Amino acid sequence: MFDNLSDRLERSFKILKGEGKITEINVAETLKDVRKALLDADVNYKVAKTFTDTVKEKALGQNVLTAVKPSQLLVKIVHDELAQLMGGETAELNLEGRPAVILMSGLQGSGKTTFSGKLAKMLKSKKGKRPLLVAADVYRPAAIEQLRILAEQIEVPMYCELDSKDPVAIAVNGIKEAKTKGCDLVIVDTAGRLAVDEQMMNEIAAIKAAINPDEILFVVDSMTGQDAVNTAKEFNERLDFDGVVLTKLDGDTRGGAALSIRTVVNKPIKFVGTGEKLEAIDQFHPSRMADRILGMGDIVSLVERAQEQYDEEEAKRLQKKIAKNQFDFNDFMKQIAQIKKMGNLKDLASMIPGVGKAIKDIDLDDNAFKSIEAIIQSMTPAERSNPALLDGSRRARIAKGSGTNIQDVNRLLKQFDQTRKMMKMVTTAKPGKMPKMRR
Repeated sequence: MFDNLSDRLERSFKILKGEGKITEINVAETLKDVRKALLDADVNYKVAKTFTDTVKEKALGQNVLTAVKPSQLLVKIVHDELAQLMGGETAELNLEGRPAVILMSGLQGSGKTTFSGKLAKMLKSKKGKRPLLVAADVYRPAAIEQLRILAEQIEVPMYCELDSKDPVAIAVNGIKEAKTKGCDLVIVDTAGRLAVDEQMMNEIAAIKAAINPDEILFVVDSMTGQDAVNTAKEFNERLDFDGVVLTKLDGDTRGGAALSIRTVVNKPIKFVGTGEKLEAIDQFHPSRMADRILGMGDIVSLVERAQEQYDEEEAKRLQKKIAKNQFDFNDFMKQIAQIKKMGNLKDLASMIPGVGKAIKDIDLDDNAFKSIEAIIQSMTPAERSNPALLDGSRRARIAKGSGTNIQDVNRLLKQFDQTRKMMKMVTTAKPGKMPKMRR
């Protein structure tokens, strides 16, 4: 996500490195390169031009402090303007209704149905909501089945009418069902088309008029670039939606939609989808996204994801086991599961300042855990609880059962032993005295 743009912007700022002060000439040269970088990222031309003009005006209007280099000042200005370009402030959902009703809109293939499930899961776990998913897509049979499967996975009720072809009636009846079941949130998944057409617009406008939603979200595939912006504009003219959802930001996207859409339709980006997993959903924070575009990482979001998986009672139990050197492979598997729930590994690593650029060409995904999990799952319960039992013959059996080789098993056991020792040392160390590991 934004890798190419980040690289281009970094190269642009190097033009100012070594310069003693900001001048109209060196700023113009730098911003010419910045504008090219934005256009290559598929940012709307008018947006890119206005952005660089604003940055230039602000840069030339400031005196550079002795302790601040010109390139650092320009990065700060670009960061602030990028955040402003994407909305400035974090936009919240309106969930005041009883039940609160969210209407999903967008083209076919944009990820509406999957996002409906993700949003229901997030609002259930984070906000304590009791959601009901409503299947109002009467044209794509797989959409109803897909929503049903998602509802089962996140353990929320789902409403559909298999024999009905009236999406307006289904939406209205779905809200009645929510009131009957005591649900305080309704998410209505609507039909999409391969392109914007009059029938589609009339239909979703009729649904809006019938259910008067508290929130209308426009879901768009960020990989479609400027087409996403143009589609958003057409939908907004008919629906006057409340916010945008950008999906597939984990894919090979240049990021232009994220940087253009707010300015073109004057509606905030509220959420982004960063993967296929149901946990792969983030509230959109303009300032944090600007950090990531400029290669500064996003530690706040990383900590928030970690806190979502944090279980205080489990942490206390684990700490006691570590102190007694009883940390075993069952505990190790639980930790892996928690990390995987936090999201895509490469996305997580890119949130650490300086790491994103270092790993951009490395194939880092959840498959990295597969061989480790296979090895541990090939152990007996006794072996997982007591790794000391793993002699040569047991290791050979585990390697065969996990489809790995004896070297892989030995490597994992060595790493596990080192990790366990380090965890015990850190847990039992006195404050301010971090012990050194012997090689």
